[in-house]
Amino acid sequence: MSLQAPVLVLVEPQDVVNIGSAVRVAKNFALSQVRLVAPAIFDPYRIEGIAHSTADYVDSISIHNTLQEAIEDCVYVVALTARERAAKRTVIRPGAAAAELMAHADRGTVAIVAGREDKGLTNDELDRCHALVTIPTNPAYRSLNLAQAVAIMCYEIRLAAGGERQPLKPPRKLVGAPESGLLERLFADWERALWGIDFFKTRQAEHVMRSFREIIYRADLDGREAALIRAMGIEVVRFLERSGVEVPPLDHPPVPD
Repeated sequence: MSLQAPVLVLVEPQDVVNIGSAVRVAKNFALSQVRLVAPAIFDPYRIEGIAHSTADYVDSISIHNTLQEAIEDCVYVVALTARERAAKRTVIRPGAAAAELMAHADRGTVAIVAGREDKGLTNDELDRCHALVTIPTNPAYRSLNLAQAVAIMCYEIRLAAGGERQPLKPPRKLVGAPESGLLERLFADWERALWGIDFFKTRQAEHVMRSFREIIYRADLDGREAALIRAMGIEVVRFLERSGVEVPPLDHPPVPD
């Protein structure tokens, strides 16, 4: 992320497993810090055991007495909630919330707040947040696991920060495109194999092979993949010959009955 990444604030988390899972998500999506408000239990050793290779994040966790204390330095704060409220509030979806967080990130620290596992955030705590974020779920079963909700929000933030433009890691060994000669041998070997199994008994060989060519071309194979498919055709021919089936050379294809 080119801008300052958001901090994650967990209010009174009750389960160390949820804390560990949220810390892992925070590192997965490169959040800047995790802050805990009055956690029921805080065991750095167990948290790192749950979220492997996150010692740097665990070491930077800060503990606060109240939500206000945890967000004192923040210029924009969103709260994750599944419950609908009667009071008029700004309620947005994760994608829109991520865009707002990134829009404010150049002005100072921004934060995502998640509440207690059993009852979420109080109205007073929600009052301290600029917007509420609801994740569209099954109306009959709205509540998500704490870390799941955080992960969805963090994913949207990553996209908003340009994460979708990050190039995917290339294959370990790049292989060039198949040369025309290899493809022609592939087609020839498979045409022999299809003659050997009487595939053309009720079909026009020329039409079938033209369609087969188009399929292979659309597949955009690399050289190794083309060689593998050719090898399959060769082995079909060899199996037929071992079984006593006479497979004709392509310059003398059998005449269909």
